[in-house]
Amino acid sequence: MQRREFLKLAAVSTAVLTANVRWAWGATDTVAPSNAATMPKRPFGKTGISLSIVGFGGLVAAKIDQEATNRLVAEAFEKGVNYYDVAPEYGDAEVKVGPALEPYRKKVFLACKTAKRTAEEARAEFARSLERLKTDHFDLYQLHHVYKVDKDVETVFGKGGAWEFIQEAKKDGRIRHVGFSAHTEAAALAAMDKFEFDSIMFPINFSYWYGANFGLEVVEKAKARGMAIMGIKSLARQRWPKGPREPGPFSKMWYEPITDPDEQSRSVRWTLSQGATAILPPHSDVLHRRAFEVGLGYTPITDAEIAQLKDLSGKLNILFQPGKEP
Repeated sequence: MQRREFLKLAAVSTAVLTANVRWAWGATDTVAPSNAATMPKRPFGKTGISLSIVGFGGLVAAKIDQEATNRLVAEAFEKGVNYYDVAPEYGDAEVKVGPALEPYRKKVFLACKTAKRTAEEARAEFARSLERLKTDHFDLYQLHHVYKVDKDVETVFGKGGAWEFIQEAKKDGRIRHVGFSAHTEAAALAAMDKFEFDSIMFPINFSYWYGANFGLEVVEKAKARGMAIMGIKSLARQRWPKGPREPGPFSKMWYEPITDPDEQSRSVRWTLSQGATAILPPHSDVLHRRAFEVGLGYTPITDAEIAQLKDLSGKLNILFQPGKEP
């Protein structure tokens, strides 16, 4: 090989290697390697980290076996998903996601949660989650199921509350960033007043946004604080109609999901167009794969599509309303 050809080959190899490394860690200004999908990424708040606009919702692992979990995690990674979220409350999801994600752990952003309200309980649960998920730290750790201001927010931040442990683990590096998930506006707003969180996980869906003005104040406040917004329930359509349900892949879900492909695309893209950093699909491998497709082909929602969603919202039995628990 001539020296000139050798130098040219070396330069190309170095460029490809650099692109591969930067893509794996979520850089937004690089092109993915030729054999990888290019899931768009967005900033995770003010942290300098970029996450895929569609994440992997760990609850799905509780609904499928280990082999199927391995396959879905691998598919997600191959499509450019670098954001994975799980929780102890998701049945045996941690047990399955741990080994499935192990080959990719150093290249992804792993989020976990705790619904425990005391420091002692949270400490024990945290140790178990680390073990199950085969990691020594969480990139994001969240207060889970924040529903009531007095029962949840005040208890967590009170003496002996879970917040004491979270601060301890954040100080020694076992927790890198802190967030919370909430399903009521009052609890979400109260929690944001307690601490400068890195992120919030909250239901953001066109149906109750337009049908009940639910979520607007929460999203506005999170944006003003520069928080990452992790959208959930973007593929929820409405409460199930009364009466028996026909058996099917979604019949055991507590709400009726969106199953029409065009409506799925509009709903996911609408949520992302409201400023969500990422969306997490429901606990269905079918809906995960559909969300990946929508994410890969993401385009902002159009005015005509918004008009369609506004019209549809008035016809649905929506899940969330201000002042009411789902």
